[in-house]
This record gives sequence, structure tokens and C-alpha cells, in this order.
Amino acid sequence: MLDRLQPQSPDALLALIKLYAADDRSDKIDLGVGVYRTNDGDTPVFAAIKQAEQKLVEEQDSKSYLGPEGDLGFVHALMPYIFGKDATKGGRIEGMQTPGGTGAVRLAVAVAKQAGVHTVHMGVPSWPNHAQILNDVDIAFTPFDHANADGTANVDAVLDVIRNAQDGDAVLLHGCCHNPTGIDYSNADWEAIAEALAGSAALPILDIAYQGLGHGMDEDAYGIRKVLDAVPEALIAYSCDKNFGMYRDRVGALYVMAQTSDQLPPVLSNLNALARASWSMPPDHGAAAVRLILRDSDMTQVWLDELETMRNRMREVRDALAKAGDVGSLDLRPLGQQNGLFSVLPLSKDQIQALRGDHGIYMAGSGRINIAGLHMGNIEKFIGALEAVTG
Repeated sequence: MLDRLQPQSPDALLALIKLYAADDRSDKIDLGVGVYRTNDGDTPVFAAIKQAEQKLVEEQDSKSYLGPEGDLGFVHALMPYIFGKDATKGGRIEGMQTPGGTGAVRLAVAVAKQAGVHTVHMGVPSWPNHAQILNDVDIAFTPFDHANADGTANVDAVLDVIRNAQDGDAVLLHGCCHNPTGIDYSNADWEAIAEALAGSAALPILDIAYQGLGHGMDEDAYGIRKVLDAVPEALIAYSCDKNFGMYRDRVGALYVMAQTSDQLPPVLSNLNALARASWSMPPDHGAAAVRLILRDSDMTQVWLDELETMRNRMREVRDALAKAGDVGSLDLRPLGQQNGLFSVLPLSKDQIQALRGDHGIYMAGSGRINIAGLHMGNIEKFIGALEAVTG
């Protein structure tokens, strides 16, 4: 029966990794893989994580099962950072641990389907796995334009979708540091979105994968907090893989906000059943380390300081790109107003190929670049290469 399976297209990013590794040029630049990098090109383990892991080595007394909900100490410790001072909304918010933000999105979509959602509205371009998850769960999705040509968010498009939503519709929104464009809604945009959702039939599904990498933990949560203040119910997918640097440990959580606390138990029972059938129980180690950090004020400060260093370094890169202004046929100024790890450059396939072949600069075929792949030592080369292929 296995002969009936058809080969699937290889992951383009994985192929790009192999091409980059095989390139022997000493000044090559990797802008493809979506992980944070230091000026030296490393993706280090956070010092706060090292401290927490050492504490786990010394104090953890069991590797027994935790259950499909995972480490609830971790889940609850995160909540004030995501939702603010009224972290439970009067007992209306509860959550569970998931294998990374991907597991959280998958679980959100699956329980939304069980609740009657049949169509998800999603701004494009979006993280490619969003569409793959929706297709795999067999929920239809309808795209709307996320970005304007001038590098701002197309808030009119999402407002139109929200205001015209029908029963059975959901709208999927990035909380901050939009992947892949880096184009976020402004605070005023979020206020308009929250007001529209308050009178809409749409269920909000909020994907928060990069909190703290834009302007700060509280600043990056402004939009989702506004939405949750306005709506009766929502699903919130969260990832610690980026803001704690725990990519391979798969650390995430899914939260649900119900209309009343009495409505939470049946929702959670459905989430537990779906999780049990999908991954049984999430991996514990990374979540346990995050829990230890957030319960210790000294380790928390170490983590926040490291996060600030990451954020400032990426802002420095963005400012340098924006300062370059017009480069060939490109205007790099909008990159200075964008946030997080990613931006998309309007390059043709031939131009992207020329950057790779002639200049050793590797990026996704969509023109998405990882800002953290640049630093003060290679930005001049990058800008010169853009000038060469677009001028």
C-alpha cells in the first residue's frame, strides 16, 4: 500500500540550508533560516535557560507523566506576561502546554472546527505552515491582503473581513512581529480591530510567536490585550521558541478565553482529548526551564535583559537598512518601521538567484529575509549586492 503514496515537494528552506552549507565563500550571508543570530552568526542558549537547566539537574526528582495539559505551572507563569495584570480575565482564561507554537496553532484550529468553525480568514502573505495546518485539519481558508505596497498593514482589509463575518467564521491574526513581512498593526489599528471584533460573529485566533522581539513584552501584547478586552471568546496560540531561544525544545501553549468560567471545563476537555490523540503529552524539559525562570526574579531579569539585547540588535540592523533609503529599484526605508525577525523584499526569482550565485546571499524564494542574519559587518555587502541586482 505504501506504493500508493506520491512524493511531496521538498521543503524549500531545508534545500536552501544545504546549498548554503555547500558554499565555500567566506563572506556568504544566510538570510533564510528563521532563527535569531548574534553578530558572530551564532544561535546561543540563553544564560537564563542554562541557569534553569542546571537547577533542573539538581532538583528535578521525576520524569513521570504530567498529562495532556503538560506543565500547568509553566502555563500559568506565562499568563501575566501575555495577558497583563488581569491575566485570567476573572477566571475566563485557561490554557495547556503544547509542542511549540505549531502545536498550539494546530490545536486551536482543531478545537475551532469541533466548535463549528468552517472557514478561517487569514491575511497573506502569512507563515506558510498556517495554510498547511488548515488544509490538514480540513478547514477552508480565505485570504485577504495583509500588507500595502508602502510597507504598512492593510487594516481596511481585515476590518472588512471582520465586519462581514458569518457564524462559523474565524479570523487568524498575528499578535506582533508578523511572519514573514514584519508589518504589524499599529495601536490605533488594533483598537479598530478590537472594536470591529466586538460586534462580529468571527472567532479570533491569535498567534503570538515573537512577543518581546518587536518593542518589548508589554508593547508587543498591546493588540491582543485590546482584542481580549473587547470579545467574549478567543483562542490564543503562544510560542516560547523564539523569545527564550528554545527552538528545538518545542515550548508553546494554547489558551482559551471563554464567555464565563463555567464554559471552560468542556472546552478544556475537548482540548485534552485532541492533544491526547495528537501527541499524548507535550515535551516537558523546555517548559520546566521557562517555569523556573519566571518564578525566580533574578533569572527573570537575566532573561529580559537577553531579550532586550536581541531586540536592540535587530533594531540596529533595521535602522541601518532604512538609512540606506533607495537602493537600486528598492526603497528600504519601510524596513525601519517593521518588527521582529523578518521582512519581505520585492525581488524577482532571477534577482534572488543572482544574489545567491553572484554574491553568496541566501534567502527564501519569496524574498523573505531573516534580519538577524545581518550585522554591521555585512550590511554594506548586502546593500551593495541589492544595488547590483536591482539597479
